[in-house]
Amino acid sequence: MQDVLSQQEIDSLLQALNSGDLDLEETKEAESETRSYDFRRPNKFSKEHLRTLEMVHQQFARLLSNFLSGYLRSSINIEIVSVSQMIYDEFVRSVPSPTVLTVFSADPLPGSALMETNTQFALPVVDLLFGGPGTALEQERELTDIEIAVLKKLYGKVFENMGAAWKEVFEINPQVQHVETNPRMQQLYSANEVVALVTCAVSVNEETRGMINICLPFMFLEPAISMLSIRQQFQVRKSQEASEKDTQAVKHWLGESLVKLEVDLGITDITIEDFLQLQAGDTLLLERKINEDLALKVEGIAKFGVQTGALDLQKAVQVVSLKEGENQSV
Repeated sequence: MQDVLSQQEIDSLLQALNSGDLDLEETKEAESETRSYDFRRPNKFSKEHLRTLEMVHQQFARLLSNFLSGYLRSSINIEIVSVSQMIYDEFVRSVPSPTVLTVFSADPLPGSALMETNTQFALPVVDLLFGGPGTALEQERELTDIEIAVLKKLYGKVFENMGAAWKEVFEINPQVQHVETNPRMQQLYSANEVVALVTCAVSVNEETRGMINICLPFMFLEPAISMLSIRQQFQVRKSQEASEKDTQAVKHWLGESLVKLEVDLGITDITIEDFLQLQAGDTLLLERKINEDLALKVEGIAKFGVQTGALDLQKAVQVVSLKEGENQSV
């Protein structure tokens, strides 16, 4: 119901119009700037987020095209068709049945995401894996348990390529959890959960063979959402460059540090009586063979084997070996 203006308010508006205090054109422009917003379908992904997702999955499409072409020994081409956002219920309703719906995790991201490959893609791929020509079937049918098991193993390799495509933005480790054929049975998220949907077109031997849809819920991507910003990626790369400079500076100053080196000639045991009678010129027999390397200690830790000698009228040692065992890792 619209508000009813009083006579005093009407007179004030007419007076403002006549005096020029109120511009009717500005009022119309202000009204034209308003736009509708559906709170049941909030836009959680910005345009920048969607552009970054598109770039990541373009790389994924290239990697997957090369992998499948070599793995299936056929010409496989995958291209991004669209990247958009919608609610989870719309995605589930848009998925045909039967289909191949793969639920996968991607540590360290929480929860699960979905990859849908319809039978127009899945069945020709299975045919290629079994040595066939990869022709499409005239009528769609349910996949057998053997075909699902074969696809599950193949999709494990597919997700390895997805992890490689995401590496530059956010390192993930995608893993297949399970494979279903009925999309109505996969209520992983609430109906109103916002998801990003990446749609890819697939061609096999230059013939269109269905679509690949990757459904990424906002709740799933939330820990990595900041990395989908170009500005944030630039800041991360800049901080990594700064850390490398810091590492070089630490290495430089460590190289200037002084360390204490010691060489043990050997040890022996004598009685207190013999110790009290020691005089200049006495000889002690050490528990070390004449051809055995001496231990060179760095800050008290034996690191090298050395042989004694002389250099420029001074006693010296020559490093001849590295000490193996526990001390080597210190």
